[in-house]
Amino acid sequence: MSLSSSAPDPTRAMAAIARHGRAIALAVALLGTTGACLAAPESAYLSDLPVVLSASRMPQPLDEAPGAVTVIDGDFIRATGYRDLARIFRLVPGMQVGQERGNNYWVTYHGLGGTFPSELQVLIDGRSIYSPSSFGGVDWGALPLNIDEIDRIEIVRGPNAVTYGANAFMGVINIITRHTLQEPINLIRTSAGSPGIRDLDAMTHARFGPASIRITATTHGDDGFDNLNDARRVETLATRVDWRLSNADELTMRLSQGAARKGEGYRMSLFDNNPERKSTSSTQTAHLTWTHAASANEETLLHYYHNRERLTDGWTANLPAGYPFGPSQPSLDRNRRSVRNHVEAQHRISSERRQLVWGGEFRRDEIDAPYLYSAGNPPPEKLWRAFVNLDEHLSRNWQLNLGTSVERYGGEPTHIAPRVFINTQIDTHHSLRAGFSRAWQQQLTFEKYGDVRAFDPATGTLLVYANQPNPGLKQARIDSMEVGYLGRFKPLQSSIDVRLFNERIKDYTVIGQVPSTAVLTPYIGSSQYMNLQHPVTVRGIEYQIKARPMAGSEILFSHTLIDRHAQDPGVEDRIAPYTASLTWMQQWSSAWSSMLSIVRMGPLSGSDGFVPVSHYRAKAYTTVDARLAWRTQVGPGKKLDISLNAINLGERHQEMPDRSEQTYLATLGDDTPANYASRMVYLSASLEF
Repeated sequence: MSLSSSAPDPTRAMAAIARHGRAIALAVALLGTTGACLAAPESAYLSDLPVVLSASRMPQPLDEAPGAVTVIDGDFIRATGYRDLARIFRLVPGMQVGQERGNNYWVTYHGLGGTFPSELQVLIDGRSIYSPSSFGGVDWGALPLNIDEIDRIEIVRGPNAVTYGANAFMGVINIITRHTLQEPINLIRTSAGSPGIRDLDAMTHARFGPASIRITATTHGDDGFDNLNDARRVETLATRVDWRLSNADELTMRLSQGAARKGEGYRMSLFDNNPERKSTSSTQTAHLTWTHAASANEETLLHYYHNRERLTDGWTANLPAGYPFGPSQPSLDRNRRSVRNHVEAQHRISSERRQLVWGGEFRRDEIDAPYLYSAGNPPPEKLWRAFVNLDEHLSRNWQLNLGTSVERYGGEPTHIAPRVFINTQIDTHHSLRAGFSRAWQQQLTFEKYGDVRAFDPATGTLLVYANQPNPGLKQARIDSMEVGYLGRFKPLQSSIDVRLFNERIKDYTVIGQVPSTAVLTPYIGSSQYMNLQHPVTVRGIEYQIKARPMAGSEILFSHTLIDRHAQDPGVEDRIAPYTASLTWMQQWSSAWSSMLSIVRMGPLSGSDGFVPVSHYRAKAYTTVDARLAWRTQVGPGKKLDISLNAINLGERHQEMPDRSEQTYLATLGDDTPANYASRMVYLSASLEF
């Protein structure tokens, strides 16, 4: 739901749309179809729209939110049968998702992300799950979360720094878990299959007077993709407690810890700078939320969370004889530890025509990573932010959303991020929205202060200066213009969500090659993060159609077309020019159900490659996921589900390349993809009681 701005050359975007006219025509035809179908009651498609919180921190119907928001409920997530939550985002318009290896995901909105994307704010119950250490990003393969405890996910598609700060540069993913009194079931699930899939999930609830508790535990593991060292074993334990202190007050506490062991690297890499090895990681989190509802029209929230993270990933490189200072075996590592403390407060008041929310937050990050910061650990990073959002109903059909935030991060200048949206209700089932928003991206600590050097252990000679610091790196800024349409139709009980967008990014961060006196610079080079001299423009259209053509059926079709310009092919290659997905959910009877999902992804390089001379782009591909499930009652209040699940069916394909690895293989005369995605087929059984 957004609008294309007065771009210098909008005909480029229209030309891209025209090239894909068949898909758009098919979508429009679907809405216009009036053929006979097994229709549900009229209320099924004229029912109230979901209420969302993530666009403005205020409860708003979907058609009144300041921007495009996609809502995925927990039942839909579980019906896909996916083991990894990140896979569900492939079905969201504009999202570009891939895997460089089987044990983690690359999740972005409109691409552009680096090796560890940080353009999306990702939250669990309001807590950011971005890693504060070194490279940032989200470890999607080791979330401290059980899929069965998710109530819904709200995805804000577009900059939202006014609501959630600089990490909401391109959008927000807000994962909201169920209250412990909401469907308090006990559950055990196990999954097994190929390659080496062995999962076990458990969830239990209990109540003690005014307090209720949920405990979840998971252990997931598999052997990853064929011919890759990417096996994983992830174990998590999480507890949520909801304690009703009074009629107006509630305290929520979430404690979680996780541990992961993963395969890393490749069999062949230049001087073993990325060899096969194992990494381990652990996280511990405590998150407290106090809610005070003075009345139905006034609420105060106070958040505090504390997070600790530790990762061990070390190895020995190998410089053979024949090179300067060879043979040599310098020690390399990415070992790091971090501590984050975050406190946040907000106050919301509302009346019949107006809602207002305001608040502030403070965050402090400490990082210990001696090898990654050879000149000494970076100073603690502090963030201060204040925000305000206003929702004003100007008349029955017109609504104004205004907001702004003031943020200061580290030693960066103080920035203001404004947003203004106007919404109009054409009638009960059709709405338009248009607006502008600005966001500033939080620079990763490693991008500013990363100082990576490798020395010959015998002589102390500097062999490689892999990454040089750049404390003067500027924060990137995005200005986004968008227009959107949300409509619901009686034929096929259908709806359509359309967003036109024009996004202009200034001072986008890239990795470039810089001079160095290190001995091996001619072979590996020395890199530094720097600001791109030219703006990056991203414009296009995205839409999603939902339809229920027969009883028990739900069909989702998403399609995105993007026209991108950066005067830098390496940056443009980080964005796939098109994506599409078609998903069919079917409830055949009270016992049997199925899911079929087809995804088409355009050519994409992804990541930043670390080595700035590396250029490689994966080809476009189509992949298929499927599920067949059977449910039965096995006793009073007990339900048994058995399902057969498969992902990555269809053509063999590469999703996300390691650009450095592919460049090195090319020097050896090997141009084949180094990391084909593999099929995974597994049987799952769960018991609810």
